[in-house]
Amino acid sequence: MFDLVIRNGLLVDPETGLEQIGDVAVRDGVIHRVGAVSGMAKREIDATGLVVAPGFIDLHAHGQCIASDRMQAFDGVTTSVELEVGILPVSDWYARQQERGRVLNYGASVAWAFARISAMIGRPVEPSLSFMGKCYDDPRWSENTASVAELRTILSLVEQGLEQGGLGIGIPHAYVPGGGAKELVELCSLAKRHEAPTYTHIAYSSNIDPRSSIEAYTRLIGYAGATGAHMHICHFNSTSLLDIRRAAELVSTAQKQGLNITVEAYPYGTGSTVIGSPLFGEAAFRERTGSAYTSIQKVDDGHRFKSRQEILDVQRERPDTLVLWHFLDVQSNPSAQDLLDVSVLYPGGVIASDAMPWTLPDGSVYEGKSWPLPEEAVSHPRSSGTFSRFLREYLRERHKVSLCEAMRRCSLGPARILETVCPQMARKGRLQEGCDADIVVFDLRKITDRADFAAMNRPSEGVHHLLVNGQSVISEGELNRDAFPGQPVRKHVGVL
Repeated sequence: MFDLVIRNGLLVDPETGLEQIGDVAVRDGVIHRVGAVSGMAKREIDATGLVVAPGFIDLHAHGQCIASDRMQAFDGVTTSVELEVGILPVSDWYARQQERGRVLNYGASVAWAFARISAMIGRPVEPSLSFMGKCYDDPRWSENTASVAELRTILSLVEQGLEQGGLGIGIPHAYVPGGGAKELVELCSLAKRHEAPTYTHIAYSSNIDPRSSIEAYTRLIGYAGATGAHMHICHFNSTSLLDIRRAAELVSTAQKQGLNITVEAYPYGTGSTVIGSPLFGEAAFRERTGSAYTSIQKVDDGHRFKSRQEILDVQRERPDTLVLWHFLDVQSNPSAQDLLDVSVLYPGGVIASDAMPWTLPDGSVYEGKSWPLPEEAVSHPRSSGTFSRFLREYLRERHKVSLCEAMRRCSLGPARILETVCPQMARKGRLQEGCDADIVVFDLRKITDRADFAAMNRPSEGVHHLLVNGQSVISEGELNRDAFPGQPVRKHVGVL
């Protein structure tokens, strides 16, 4: 007897190209049959008129707690990992997640920035995503070039994190301008020795030289060529700004030459980060980015900045303050939408949310278990609706991708990026016998994002059922509040 049979759905497997009406049988958290299923089951789901697909895999999710998991579940996500920044100590973080319980599968890379903080200012690292933002009160770790001894310590800490199961190395280079070429070469060489990807927020976001986005992408391509490392580009849209077409040409040329470079993007013209980012304090911010100071908006109270001095004041007082950056006006500017499309539809690229934590009015991160989330909890709308927005806009409304290609961008593509470092990912992102029963069942006619910048914490609609390791997280569109089936996704330690 099967634990569950999903019947009469439109089955989609992006790896085999399957797209047909059929059934899926699940037993012990694994997919046992795909196609026509006979036999009894403890439970059945009628998926007539619905899409049955592998659950979405988000490579870029900073929330990493139960509240964030639940919101992302309604977006079709079954695996949510933190890769751009990462974590240290890695083993402590995984142990904490297991103790607390998680709704979605979870994982993290190794935080190069945390290693720098430990080596260069002597601050004990904390396995918390807010740690980096808090440490801008002493920016030497960010701004200074590491000495020979410091670099030795940094690399040792990063390697320890890889040996503890970190899914590669997080390189938020824009937040660490002191990280020079010699340090990055050593870091990427370490990643290559472990056959682990690097996940890079490029060094510069600017439309003009020197220190332009084009310079940063050229450097990243050089690191890939010089070391052989897998260089994954985080949020291709928000770091390329107005030069996305040229950036895409450079990356495409590098890929055609055989360099291991992958790309992700999210379908919004607004980014989010901490105000402590060195980018916002630059004297030439407006000239370099093409943005006014009013494009920067606090998440907690909606305040828009009016001057550089105001930004510098908040950077000094609360560098970990979360802000929105409206870098492309896609609502009223067709050319801005065209630029965003270049990154979102980049050939072979994947969708990733860059989901931010949920923040309360006092600036603290909400990590409670209340559902719905407290009304005052806010975040970037991408924390709620990235994948459903992509499906609504690029698949259903604008017909820019096929259904199978949309599922590749949301599930199979992300899984393949992680497979070398984490062989268990070969069982995810697919709707095949023997794969993990991480499954999303959604109504393509109705799936949509509901969160916007006026109401950020509205969950998406259209996901009828969501299974994580065979357990029901969403059933008939309702959250199972007692479900915590998420399992760790970790580097295979034997890889070296």
